Amino acid sequence: MAAVLATVLAFGTGVGEPPPEHGAERALAELGARTQLAPGVTHRGLRTTAAAGQVLGDVVEVDLSDPTVHADLIMPGAIAASRPVAEMANRSGATAAINGDFFDIGRTDAPAGPAVADGRPLKAAVPPGRRMGPVVPGAEIDSVFTVGTDRVARIDRLRLEASVRGPSRTYEVVALNQYAVPVNGIGVFTPDWGAVDRARTLCGTDVDRTAPCAAEQAEVLVRDGTVVRTGRPGSGRIREGELALTGREKGAAAVRSLEVGDRVDVEYELVPESGHWPELAVGGSPIMFEGTPVPRLDDRERAPRSAVGTSAGGRHMWLLTLDGRQSDSVGATLHELAKLLRELGVGDAINLDGGGSSTLVLRDPGATEVTIVNDPSGPSPRFVPNGIGIYTGSSELAFSATGYWPLTWGGGERGCPWECPAVSSPAGPSA
Repeated sequence: MAAVLATVLAFGTGVGEPPPEHGAERALAELGARTQLAPGVTHRGLRTTAAAGQVLGDVVEVDLSDPTVHADLIMPGAIAASRPVAEMANRSGATAAINGDFFDIGRTDAPAGPAVADGRPLKAAVPPGRRMGPVVPGAEIDSVFTVGTDRVARIDRLRLEASVRGPSRTYEVVALNQYAVPVNGIGVFTPDWGAVDRARTLCGTDVDRTAPCAAEQAEVLVRDGTVVRTGRPGSGRIREGELALTGREKGAAAVRSLEVGDRVDVEYELVPESGHWPELAVGGSPIMFEGTPVPRLDDRERAPRSAVGTSAGGRHMWLLTLDGRQSDSVGATLHELAKLLRELGVGDAINLDGGGSSTLVLRDPGATEVTIVNDPSGPSPRFVPNGIGIYTGSSELAFSATGYWPLTWGGGERGCPWECPAVSSPAGPSA
């Protein structure tokens, strides 16, 4: 094994791994043989060393400079819904896929951070105090991993800019399809939200997710720019061409000022801090920038992990899972995860939902279904709200031929109709 530890491993795409710091112990003990899933997409197994014992993992490397390769969000046809990663990958025809953002598990099942699919903004970030997942120093709730319209992967932030202009004044909108509308705020809900009761989004406060629901609540339904219904927040899917304006406390008072027949103009967009508009965006906590782990990352709690990273130039990306809570794999701390990613040659990286959510699936050449390649810690694959799908020239033919599309299978005019049954995820911890 000494020879393996001394070897500087290089990837076939030309992105090499940096040597460890002088005198530092390597995290990466062994990297398995590369298997090509499609042009520009490869898979390897790996083994790491840690003070607590062995950790087994899998890594998929994606060459975004290959014009036949692209990445997009996978989701179960609605924001407030969940499905296993393998099912979403099979439906959309992905060559590879990994689970995505932390989420409001067991309640709305909606993800915490912003989300963009096929260039279309789906949702914004919940208040910091309502985020699910481990605390990462310096992480912002609106941090995302993106692949832009320029086909470059990067870590970015997506800020919601939204407003509703009524007959007498204009109000700021502070939520878009979020499971937690900020205190005193107004949220916009579109058909993408799904069938979950929107009153659930008005519970808790910006700092305490367990606080009672807001006493003051109001909602208006807008169709083609005109208020058609007023009352309290409802449930059931919003129809195409409609949206709901839902408010709490002072926001509820503003919403109640609108009456049936009023003309309103609702505008919203997710503005990237980098100035590069995303085709794909998924929320998570940054743990490494320019090959340097974020300072003060937790180095005590070991768990199964999922992460996504990009090279310095953004033309290559990695999907990584590490098994944990297993007899042959003890899991990794966030510090160990970042250190391993650095040794793989990753420049910037985001920690995705871990624990029982960690799932990596691959489609072997010619296969009709994907295979789960990591070893999930739960008794069955967890239902999750979204993930990152990797598509190649051959997988594009697969999902277009079956009428499914990676961003909205299960929604609208393509794939499973809007009436698809909502399925709640099994209860269990995320890490």
